[in-house]
Amino acid sequence: QVQLVESGGGLVQAGGSLRLSCAASGSIFSINTMRWYRQAPGKQRELVATITSGGNTNYADSVKIRFTISRDNAKNTVYLQMNSLKAEDTALYYCNADIRTSSKFSANGYWGQGTQVNVSS
Repeated sequence: QVQLVESGGGLVQAGGSLRLSCAASGSIFSINTMRWYRQAPGKQRELVATITSGGNTNYADSVKIRFTISRDNAKNTVYLQMNSLKAEDTALYYCNADIRTSSKFSANGYWGQGTQVNVSS
């Protein structure tokens, strides 16, 4: 059994910063790509940032330069540093990871429960 637990959300003024964390635990053999998504009220879930096991990153155009994704493989944790936050960044932020629970099995996708980010203008 695998769990992803996000933390670090909260209320911040526009222009401020937050750092989200997502820790994976349980029966983990290896973790491949890790991602952050977000979903604002009335909108579809949006892919925000991606980081591969080798550290290659990719970002949505709306967050490039402002957000940085990183990971600590020893801690099975992915981070999202969010700077220069805007009101339109307000959303529920989810982490997602492709995790192998055994060398015998291919990776499955797992989701966290989400952490709320509210940016006041």
